Amino acid sequence: MPALTVGFDLDMTLVDSRPGIAATYRALTARTGVPVDADLAVSRLGPPLRTEIAHWFPPEQVESAVHVYRELYPAYAITPTVPLPGARAAIDAIRARGGRVLVVTSKIGRLARLHLDHLGLTVDELAGDLFAEEKATALREHGATHYVGDHVADMVAARVAGVPGIGVATGPCSPDELRASGAEVVLDDLTGFPAALDGMIQLALEQ
Repeated sequence: MPALTVGFDLDMTLVDSRPGIAATYRALTARTGVPVDADLAVSRLGPPLRTEIAHWFPPEQVESAVHVYRELYPAYAITPTVPLPGARAAIDAIRARGGRVLVVTSKIGRLARLHLDHLGLTVDELAGDLFAEEKATALREHGATHYVGDHVADMVAARVAGVPGIGVATGPCSPDELRASGAEVVLDDLTGFPAALDGMIQLALEQ
């Protein structure tokens, strides 16, 4: 078997970043004068920032709005963000089994790193600004054996990378949606991850 290397999505998989992201969108509205429904925006986290920004800004203003949002982000989004239930224990479980931890996220790397450092979540590799099939490139590059995420696009990434996808129903996608997108296992949250990982490792050994 290859060495255990587990990849995680970030937003709504490892961390609940909704309060901070909502605050950033409100600051973006204050800065630009363009109304953004922050609560609606954070209800559908997962796709790249440009996708959400394009719902609110005309095409010619999207790039500038992305720039302003990212400029505002450190001041508004980092402190309110908290680990989701089981996140720390999930990382510890991988380390206890001799494994490595990756984060592969659609958030750009420098902002993802701010979250990890602020919360003391130590990972071996971080790849940012990737979504859906794009994430598979990083998963393959770093030798991932599993990928954990809350979005159907994360299950697509796992499938394209050729590794089992583990869905967590802590984000915008339902358990049924995650299963339909190819999740091998679906958990309510990461508190069930260590037991699920052991089960998947044992099954792989028996095959």
